[in-house]
Amino acid sequence: GGGNCYIKEILGDNPHKRPRLAYVNLVLVIAVMTALVLGLMHAAILFMIGFVAALMINYPKLDLQKERILAHSGNAMTVVLLVFAAGIFAGIFSGTKMVDALAQTLVDWIPEAWSHWFPLVVALTSMPLTFVLSNDAYYFGVVPILANAAAAYGIDPVEIARASVLGQPVHLMSPLVASTLLLVGMVDRDIGDFQKATFKWAVLTSLVITALALLTGALSFMV
Repeated sequence: GGGNCYIKEILGDNPHKRPRLAYVNLVLVIAVMTALVLGLMHAAILFMIGFVAALMINYPKLDLQKERILAHSGNAMTVVLLVFAAGIFAGIFSGTKMVDALAQTLVDWIPEAWSHWFPLVVALTSMPLTFVLSNDAYYFGVVPILANAAAAYGIDPVEIARASVLGQPVHLMSPLVASTLLLVGMVDRDIGDFQKATFKWAVLTSLVITALALLTGALSFMV
């Protein structure tokens, strides 16, 4: 009676949901995330084990497993292609030394008299740079150069590290972010429309947290 009606209401038009296994799936997710945090195995291996376990628990029949894999293969391929494209893009930037030139140009543009504003400059420029660069290219390629330049001005590299993460709200609008591209595709929206709707809010968020970092002393502008 009531239990069947409740399950039917949850399922709706989707016969693939498994409300009775919700707690089992929750335990599986917690177990995978715990193992990930503890570093028991490589992340790819852990997620593969979790995926196989979830597939066998929720869809024990082979035909249903194939159907579920095919239903999500489009999104999976999109993310895989994006990761490869971002890797190639970051490789070209790093291998051709364009990242080094970009960071060095930024350093050269800043007059020595403005050196005490260097962390703030890094915070502000992290917005456009993390939008056009992958996190790997920016944090492994650009940030170390900026940190070395800041050290010459007597600024602690930790300040540059803090400043460099303040542009992450804008970075999440980038087409180089696999999760963003996947979620936009799942709700059947164009990423350009998403960027138009969220641009001002993302920039405002970055500016607000930058201001809070200055007010709290997490980011200083005095040497």
